[in-house]
Amino acid sequence: MARAEWTASRFDELPVNVFLVSCWELVQRFGMIIHRPRSFFSSGQKACMMWRGYMGLMWAACLVTVAGAEDWTEFRGPGQQGHSTATGLPTTWSETEHITWKTAIPGLGWSSASIKGPQLWITTAVDDGHSLRALRLNRETGQIEKDIEVLHKDDPGKVHKKNSHASPTPVIRDDRVFVHFGKHGTACVTTEGEIVWKTELEYEHRHGPGGSPVLFEDRLIINCDGTDTQYVVALNTETGEPVWKQLRGEASMAYSTPTLVDVNGSPQLISVGGEWTIAYEPKTGKEIWRFRYPEGYSNVPRPVTGFGLTFVSSGYNTPTLYALKLGLMGDLDDTAVAWKMTKGAPRNSSPLIVGEEIYIVSDNGIITCLDAQSGEQHWQERLGGDCSASPLFADGKIYITNETGLTKVIAPGKTYQELAVNELPGRTLSSLSVADHALYLRTDEAIYRIEE
Repeated sequence: MARAEWTASRFDELPVNVFLVSCWELVQRFGMIIHRPRSFFSSGQKACMMWRGYMGLMWAACLVTVAGAEDWTEFRGPGQQGHSTATGLPTTWSETEHITWKTAIPGLGWSSASIKGPQLWITTAVDDGHSLRALRLNRETGQIEKDIEVLHKDDPGKVHKKNSHASPTPVIRDDRVFVHFGKHGTACVTTEGEIVWKTELEYEHRHGPGGSPVLFEDRLIINCDGTDTQYVVALNTETGEPVWKQLRGEASMAYSTPTLVDVNGSPQLISVGGEWTIAYEPKTGKEIWRFRYPEGYSNVPRPVTGFGLTFVSSGYNTPTLYALKLGLMGDLDDTAVAWKMTKGAPRNSSPLIVGEEIYIVSDNGIITCLDAQSGEQHWQERLGGDCSASPLFADGKIYITNETGLTKVIAPGKTYQELAVNELPGRTLSSLSVADHALYLRTDEAIYRIEE
């Protein structure tokens, strides 16, 4: 099994987003070490050498992540793994407790909040999807400061009952916000609300827009897995023009967001599609490896990575979660599978790795905790209600939100420990966002800032 091998001198060779992904894995392992000191040091001198290495890496990671600790600039956060360095977050809340502000949002959208400094960005679809808009809110007050019509569609078509015309989450870099509405269009706007460019990517998204874009250097990378054609494309962030485009081949529709990961010092884009997961060089689009799960389609969960593995879901109708070994090339077969899970695998919610464990939430709200390296199950409990949102790890706690406003807070670990159950009114298919000491939860009618 190949794993990323790091030296401090190589940190500045990677784009910030890939570097942060690697830092999150280090943070996970550091947490594992401080909670398990005896087992860690039991191997003597070798363990001490590893400890020095971890401490050096953690110091370097802190140099990069502390400055951006308050920002949550894309789907599942800056590390793309659903982790935050935020502290002082609330454990309990209700409509009348720990709500700093609540802002009604026009239309419907399931994009999560992206946050940079005082600005919070979401998208929404008004007039049954005819008007596709980007909203900028003041993070401190909740006031809507900008309401920009990015696109207007005469015939937006229908969407799945669990979807909206504004489900992909915006990505923020510097003074640019990138928004994606599936086949309806993709655009770049300034943080002051001016449209820089917009373009349309041709594919039939059928159930509506799903996967969010990801940034790598000067490329905005998007999965375009329609019923008619399936490809991955990188757009120039300054112009919106295609830099590279890779057809998947024989495939099916999907709605997943790609994940960037460092493998042996080189960045890879892990892209889940119908029937295939494919890894690309994010700069050139060159294919590195592919793994097939025949007849899998409508994949939604974003891949996560850790321990030299990437975890991907095969999608509908009967999902399988695969733990695939990183560091391989070409057409992969079953020897690339470290382990797999069929019962309770997710169709919509992305996995979460914390310490040595991976947490999975099925569509019908079954939470499963397994050993991330072996797949051994530790426990399984009910969330209560169906689940589409992806879980969040922050402030030492795991937050899991169902589709009807209930968020369960649990402690990470090999035994189940429930800390709180919180409820707000409305439907909740959007994933939680976090910045500084506050959580941001979006319902079908409003967005809340939740804090102590």
